[in-house]
Amino acid sequence: MITMQVLIKPLITEKMTAVTEKFPSRYGFIVDKRATKSQIKVAVEQMYDVTVASVNTMVYLGKRQMRYTRTGFQSGRKNNFKKAIVTLNEGQTIDFYSNI
Repeated sequence: MITMQVLIKPLITEKMTAVTEKFPSRYGFIVDKRATKSQIKVAVEQMYDVTVASVNTMVYLGKRQMRYTRTGFQSGRKNNFKKAIVTLNEGQTIDFYSNI
């Protein structure tokens, strides 16, 4: 079996912070592209000691990048990634800043 790290990093952006303020039990994570919803649920429950109610996932295509160099224009893409929005049971929270 291939071992993978399911949770890569939490999403702490302006947009995700606004979602968390509107819905206090929702949190976002960047996860491995091969991870399933059940694997994400188990990983969040083990890492943060909370109970997960639901998991929504979405796969994003990497942004196109272009730059000008001496040899001309170079174009490519950033890496694709998978994002998971995790909804916790009522009254539970995750503090991302407690480890700082």
